[in-house]
Amino acid sequence: MRSPLPRSSSRPIDVACLGRLAVDLYAQQIGARLEDVTSFAKYLGGSSANVAFGTARLGLRSAMLARVGDDHMGRFLTETLAGEGSDTSQIHVDPDHLTALAILGIKDRETFPLLFYRENCADMALTPDDIDEGFLAGCRALAITGTHFSQPGVHAAASRALELARKHDVRTVLDIDYRPVLWGLTGRADGEQRFIAGGSADLIAALRAVRAVSEATLVVKRGPLGCSIVDGPVPADIDDAPTYRGSRVDVLNVLGAGDAFLSGFLAGWLGGESLERACAFANACGAIVVSRHACAPAMPCRDELDALLARDGAIRRPDLDAELSHLHRTAIARKVWDELYVFAFDHRTPFFELAREVGGDEARIPRLKELLVQVIADTEQAGKLHGHVGLLSDDRYGQDALNAATGRGWWIGRPVELPGSNPLEFERGRSIGSQLVSWPKEHVIKCLVAFDPDAPAMHRLEQETQLHALYDAAKISGHELLLEVIPPNCRDQAHRDELTLRSLKRIYNIGIKPDWWKLCPLGRDTWQAVDALIEERDPYCRGVVLLGLNAPVETLAEGFVAAAGSRTCRGFAVGRTLFKEPAGEWLAGRIDDATFIAQARAAFERMIELWRQGRKTSHPALKEGAAA
Repeated sequence: MRSPLPRSSSRPIDVACLGRLAVDLYAQQIGARLEDVTSFAKYLGGSSANVAFGTARLGLRSAMLARVGDDHMGRFLTETLAGEGSDTSQIHVDPDHLTALAILGIKDRETFPLLFYRENCADMALTPDDIDEGFLAGCRALAITGTHFSQPGVHAAASRALELARKHDVRTVLDIDYRPVLWGLTGRADGEQRFIAGGSADLIAALRAVRAVSEATLVVKRGPLGCSIVDGPVPADIDDAPTYRGSRVDVLNVLGAGDAFLSGFLAGWLGGESLERACAFANACGAIVVSRHACAPAMPCRDELDALLARDGAIRRPDLDAELSHLHRTAIARKVWDELYVFAFDHRTPFFELAREVGGDEARIPRLKELLVQVIADTEQAGKLHGHVGLLSDDRYGQDALNAATGRGWWIGRPVELPGSNPLEFERGRSIGSQLVSWPKEHVIKCLVAFDPDAPAMHRLEQETQLHALYDAAKISGHELLLEVIPPNCRDQAHRDELTLRSLKRIYNIGIKPDWWKLCPLGRDTWQAVDALIEERDPYCRGVVLLGLNAPVETLAEGFVAAAGSRTCRGFAVGRTLFKEPAGEWLAGRIDDATFIAQARAAFERMIELWRQGRKTSHPALKEGAAA
């Protein structure tokens, strides 16, 4: 007896997931009682949503069938799934119910207190009318979790989905996910309890009870032992069933591991892999997730999964492994920035000095930076540049500007270095990680470092120690990192190019892989060398943006032409060349807001046009069309 294979991959959706879709609030204090926890991290959660997320991350075309509230948390869940590539067209917005919530803690390796806030919540309001027959007919598989049989309304919806799945030859998958609290069988504070199905605490008896009502292939998750497959009569001992061993790892948090297991299994099964390979995927995904804090965000991507399997059980702490951690940060789906026009006004000392030079009031600088946000917004709208504009701004003078820019879909960077420091110091002190806690996730850490690969050993060691501290903090916080590398005073262009390239090599050699580089304009040959270096050392690097250093417009234009053939240069981040003259006039009170905006915008738009012209000069095929 074999369960039928999934339908052809020509169907537009590989797997539709029906069940819980909720916000998880995870305690950040490991080892504390839930009563004593002081802060939480917010993640996408719910067993079915975790599977939709996990399978999408592994490359399947997943979809979620559920409801969310017409609220901020519902939008967070929908946007998170969509950002991972999962189809959200079947997530209905419910105006009458709030989005579901769960609060979770990690007391020790065996104790995970869990509170479900699910009474009268949106995902439990799913009805049969929410199930779109035409959509379901375009799916290869339907995965349902047990909670959506616990109440009459969702039982009817899940049953309708199963009926339509069988009508249209859609393979069906059930993850028991039996939590008695969600069936009203325990106290409301007992969310941690889970049981097997089948009416017995004895595994074999339970499996035989299930086999009596179903001919389905039974996949038995066995934790560190791996998993066993029962694809026929239930054996007398589970060890007599085909068993596929998994990787043994140190456990931090078991919550979400089963969802990761199912995501891996589905990725293999629906991807046409053998049963043995599908189980290997499942076991490896579970092993990765039990070592990490969250559920959905802990899910591996395919590159990460392959890296773990290639090392054949040699990784006891996936959460601490450098290779896996880097892949987990960089190989996942991220917003694409293929052409970036960044207005850089993160300067602090130059603005202070400019205000003093023209007799202006330093207290007006924050307002000036807010006006520059308007400059970018106007430029974006006029040029239809959504997804291509950005800014660099500080939080000393530019916090209001950062607040105004956040949430618009722009690329946003903000500095952490103490201006002019060499060796590198951080503006708010050495505890860089504590600074990042208050930063929105979309903000990119920008750090300017005056790096000299030939500096005395003690000086270079201090620089590199600080860079390591920053890189480690970025890995923990999840923010992307941009390193702006400024070589020392150089004799000429060739010398600067040579020092820049050696600086990048040195930073890679000490194990630092920033998401972005910000570099001075380079020669054509050096760009080829930079491209090759980045592609060799970190193919997941987001790329390079060119800095301005207050250079004349003509000099920058030449640099744009030289960079046009680069495979890694994504655009520019220029500041003083654009704003210095109009900012001085505005701070001196000689022009008003509207005039300042018009002048700064004209300079920004001219820089964009110069960039595009540089691309066309290097790529003649672009002359008759839009810039690449």
